Amino acid sequence: MAAPTLDATDRQLIEMLSSDARVSNRKIAVALGVTEGTVRGRIKRLQQEGLIAFTAITGFDVGQRARLAFINIKADVHRVREVAQAVADTPGINAVLITMGQLNITAICLIEELDTLVELASDQILAIEGVHHVETSIAVRTAKYNSRMAKITRPAVIEDDDGA
Repeated sequence: MAAPTLDATDRQLIEMLSSDARVSNRKIAVALGVTEGTVRGRIKRLQQEGLIAFTAITGFDVGQRARLAFINIKADVHRVREVAQAVADTPGINAVLITMGQLNITAICLIEELDTLVELASDQILAIEGVHHVETSIAVRTAKYNSRMAKITRPAVIEDDDGA
């Protein structure tokens, strides 16, 4: 699949929406010197191409029980992508990054209890074939967090059909 092509108008449109996703199409059109229909069409195309999405970003409050936790993983170098996908498929994991260095995968999650982190790191991730070592760390204070870069929320609770 070819990389998407963004022109100057697309980039300006994205910048305006990044600052305020609730800005009207009419206001964007005036600022960019295009028609409202052009703005609507471009937004639709950018959404269809997966380049933008509209969502409410909920902040995590580090002052409450939820803590941001990191699980750094050393995986067999020939199986990094496979292991990363298995980690990504693990319930409770919010983000998975393939990194460079001795530890080549970082998983990010929100936890409320240390037992949850132990379960994820030791019982689930360490059991994945190709994982050699895991190290965990927990954020105790947030100096800076830009929700435009990474949306981190608690996983949704999915109920069974019977409401359980």
